[in-house]
This record gives sequence, structure tokens and C-alpha cells, in this order.
Amino acid sequence: MFRLWGKIFKDNHMLRDTVIEDDRNDTRTHKIFDSLDQICYDLDLGKPIWLDSNIQEFKRHSKTRFYQDSFIEEIPFDYLELQVIEED
Repeated sequence: MFRLWGKIFKDNHMLRDTVIEDDRNDTRTHKIFDSLDQICYDLDLGKPIWLDSNIQEFKRHSKTRFYQDSFIEEIPFDYLELQVIEED
């Protein structure tokens, strides 16, 4: 089972969160991108752009934060955080 936790923060307070579970037999990368799509749908967000810093941070810690510079539209929060919480 693969589980990705998406959280929206404003002023160091979590506003909303959602957890996406994926038990398909697919690559980790596909699961991450598909789960991110579902998180953005659930939280009514545009999809963020993966910057080099996001990619490196996610590879190292299985966690990253998307700030305003990763979104095309204006966001009413400080950042979206993604974190892998379970992985087989």
C-alpha cells in the first residue's frame, strides 16, 4: 500500500488535509503523480509545478513543500506539503 498525505498550511496552521491510498501494481513515480492529481482535486487546487528543489527534497526525505512559485494561480495559503506516509 502506498499512501500520500497532502496538507495545506497558512501561518503554521494546517487548514486542510487529505490522504490518498494507492494499492495498484505501478511504479512509485506514477503513484506519486496520480496521488498528487487526486490531492489537488480533493483540495480544489491547481496542479503545482515540480521545481528542482522539490524533486531533490522529495528524493531525500519523501516529503516536499510547494510554495507560491510552484503554482500558476494565486494561492490563499502559504504552502502545500506532500509526504509519503506508507510505502511497500
